[in-house]
Amino acid sequence: MRSLACAALLLSAAGLVFAQNSQARAAGKPVVVDIKNAQGQSIGTATLTPATKGVTIKMDIKNLPPGEHSIHIHQVAKCEPPDFKSAGPHFGGGSHTHEGMSVGTPAGDIPDFALIVAADGTAHATTVAPNVTLGTDENSVFSNGGTAIVIHAVAGGTGSGAPPRIACGVITKPE
Repeated sequence: MRSLACAALLLSAAGLVFAQNSQARAAGKPVVVDIKNAQGQSIGTATLTPATKGVTIKMDIKNLPPGEHSIHIHQVAKCEPPDFKSAGPHFGGGSHTHEGMSVGTPAGDIPDFALIVAADGTAHATTVAPNVTLGTDENSVFSNGGTAIVIHAVAGGTGSGAPPRIACGVITKPE
């Protein structure tokens, strides 16, 4: 009887490990985001995959002005041209406020990264957004129906001083 109970326990544990591995593989599928400019034309993609800490973002872009551009993950899964303000502010994730002031960096910020667009209007770059996930937690890019990845006209600046938004792509959970 005791060996039967042990066998049942082992099968149960093996099933749990298999279920967890299946969930990890499902969460590991790349999410491809179509990036569009203010005229509604596709200018490339951002491919999101899980990283050890955060989400890896691989950018393949064409037809953007040459130079440095900042990218951020914004709060709302909307990209209405021409200014993409429909994407809302930077994605805050699980950030908290203290006496009305935001504490810490928004989850949607990507520190120490600028998208460098070549003279021919193309960019191919990979970075990690360290404070977001592709999971089901409060820092997931799928929170509240999704988020948006926004490319700004030039690198730097946040809040009301942020550079204009020149391209945007909606991030939603694949079906």
